[in-house]
Amino acid sequence: MSKKRSPVLGLKSYLWEIAHTIMGMDTAKRFDRIVAILIQLQSKRIVKAQELADRFDVSLRTVYRDIRTLEASGVPIVSEAGVGYTIMEGYRLPPVMFTREEAGSFVAAEKLMQKFTDKSLGAYYESAMYKLKSVLRGKEKDWVETLESQVSIVPGQVLFNEKVTNALEILFESIAERKQVFLRYESLREETPSERRIEPVGLFHENGFWYILGYCHLRTDYRHFRTDRIHRIARTSLDFMLEHGTIDEHRKKREEVSRTKVKILVDKSVAKYIRNQSKYYGLISEEVKGKEVEMTFMTTDLENGFARWYLMFGDYAKIIEPEALKERVGDILKKSQEMLFA
Repeated sequence: MSKKRSPVLGLKSYLWEIAHTIMGMDTAKRFDRIVAILIQLQSKRIVKAQELADRFDVSLRTVYRDIRTLEASGVPIVSEAGVGYTIMEGYRLPPVMFTREEAGSFVAAEKLMQKFTDKSLGAYYESAMYKLKSVLRGKEKDWVETLESQVSIVPGQVLFNEKVTNALEILFESIAERKQVFLRYESLREETPSERRIEPVGLFHENGFWYILGYCHLRTDYRHFRTDRIHRIARTSLDFMLEHGTIDEHRKKREEVSRTKVKILVDKSVAKYIRNQSKYYGLISEEVKGKEVEMTFMTTDLENGFARWYLMFGDYAKIIEPEALKERVGDILKKSQEMLFA
């Protein structure tokens, strides 16, 4: 009677069983790369050869050879010139096994999902984690369980309105299905929340907050929306009316159009502590000048973002340019003084 293969043998064990076909490999390193290629082919509908070459730092010729090896092993790979590779629909392999280190990385991901996403998306991830843990070996399960009780992540900001528990879920769905969403949104410049229909282009997490970049039909332009200011969000049946491109294209274009050059002199003792935040505010270069550091920025928000950040360490710094920044900082300080002694 033939032995039935246990599903926990995993993809790598399965491939070792067909290793007679692949025994011509140069090294074990190539075998590991081919396993990783097969996993990547399973992870997406279409994978381009250049993606594989970039990920594994090999030539396209090497990728083509590895693909031929998988095909010779019985994996039904469909290829189309100029498009990419895909595994034939319906083909299934044994479940992938995870290393102890990979399993450990799930712990960090789970903690981040619990604290940095809304309740709805966090619940979906929790469900997925149970499925992932179910295929781990006993020792790996114990290892993960031990880590889970010893890792804590606390966000520095309130990221979502507690009454809106499914914002990210709806936004992900909207982007994937190209459907407009309804928002009741509280802007800093408005006393009461306004109602909007937007076409979400993408989401990004920056400077402690989640932001949506989307086309706003109320403003007939692209706008940023912070998730903690969303009072209500709802799906609609309305399709996107525009082609938007990628979120990276939009953000790059915005930065190129609206950036202002800023130069400041910062005391050395303080410069090292603001360096990480400096990148967010557009730091492009720095030069040591005696006991000070000259920092040059290209900022996209001179009036509020940069000016208010500068005040955090302003008693240890001097503005070189532009004059507009000096005037703005002066105005803020004057108003603060008026409020202090009012």
